[in-house]
Amino acid sequence: MNILVINGGSSSLKYQLFDMETRTVQAKGQCERIGLDGHMKHTAPGKPTYEEDLPLPDHAVAIKHVVDKLTDPVYGVISDMKEIDAVGHRIVHGGSYFTETVLVDEEVTNKIEEITPFAPLHQPGHVMGIRGCRAVMGDEVPMTVVFDTAFHATIPAENHVFAINYEYYEKYKVRRYGFHGTSHRYVSGRCAELLGKKPEDCNIVVCHLGNGSSICAVKGGKSYNTSMGFGPLDGLPMGTRSGLIDATAVDYLCKVLNKDVSEFVTELNKKSGFAGICGMADFRDITAAAEAGDEKAQLAREMLVHSIIRFVAGYAVEMGSLDAVVFTAGIGENTQWVREKVCEGLAMLGVKIDLEKNNCRGKEIDLSTEDATVRTFIIPTNEELMIAIDTERIVKEMKK
Repeated sequence: MNILVINGGSSSLKYQLFDMETRTVQAKGQCERIGLDGHMKHTAPGKPTYEEDLPLPDHAVAIKHVVDKLTDPVYGVISDMKEIDAVGHRIVHGGSYFTETVLVDEEVTNKIEEITPFAPLHQPGHVMGIRGCRAVMGDEVPMTVVFDTAFHATIPAENHVFAINYEYYEKYKVRRYGFHGTSHRYVSGRCAELLGKKPEDCNIVVCHLGNGSSICAVKGGKSYNTSMGFGPLDGLPMGTRSGLIDATAVDYLCKVLNKDVSEFVTELNKKSGFAGICGMADFRDITAAAEAGDEKAQLAREMLVHSIIRFVAGYAVEMGSLDAVVFTAGIGENTQWVREKVCEGLAMLGVKIDLEKNNCRGKEIDLSTEDATVRTFIIPTNEELMIAIDTERIVKEMKK
């Protein structure tokens, strides 16, 4: 079975085509600046790379170019669009409607569009990607939607309800939704395999650390708590997001700066975090600057480390025990210093890593020393494969 995984943004569209027999990527690429001047890049193993500026007025045109490249005799890996058995779409927010992967129909698409206010930067692009696929591929190709929030639907009420007027929860669905759920689900499942246990027999904390970061307590294979909240602003300091901040500080700054709340929340999302502290959002730049003696860069990475320690330790206590800590995503997989300092801070929990093993980047590895009572892993995330696996399962069930 060939499954095309789509991640649509407001002006971009990323894709990967999976062969599900081998669970390998046959081809991948991205269309950028959709609705503007347009640019596309497409790669496939053993094939020349295609990269060109071209008109991409909307997502349907972008999808048509994707199909054209996948079936191209020079750049492609399949001979006909009919060889694409299904399409899986990554969706950031499922609101209160969606707690699992579902087949796409018009009602589902409309509901995704309806909850746009919950994720205004992402939902419109997702909807355009779905409608663009349908316009090009027709109704005969089954499509699924996989939600970043769905994995966190199991978080118990004491962890997902905010301590505000309960009517806001009941009437407006204001709660902790959490994000990066597809990554947390994949990584925690893989961790259980490496531990030689069933997911329901493990308590794991996954640290998804990238430009956007979140930590998830996975208790018995299910999300139990997570650092992001109603939106992706809460929790750890990130590339451009503030993370935790006292609401009274927001109120005070809005008054002294003469800004409205929406304007200031935009600043918290786009001009805060590491960028606000040291003027740099990319952690590679921050690391280089910190090692060169930049005090603000040093402060930014210390803030990240101490925030991670607080969340991991708190979640370990909440769950009652801890089998493993996992690092994943760009910073988690590639930044040796962060892993070392976090594990030093978690030593009292039984976390202890081999510093020689930790001298690595982007590979799956057990970093633990022999005497560690809590295991520590690097597990590269693979959200796209998780989406493809979900899509394959649903399509097979549909055909029974």
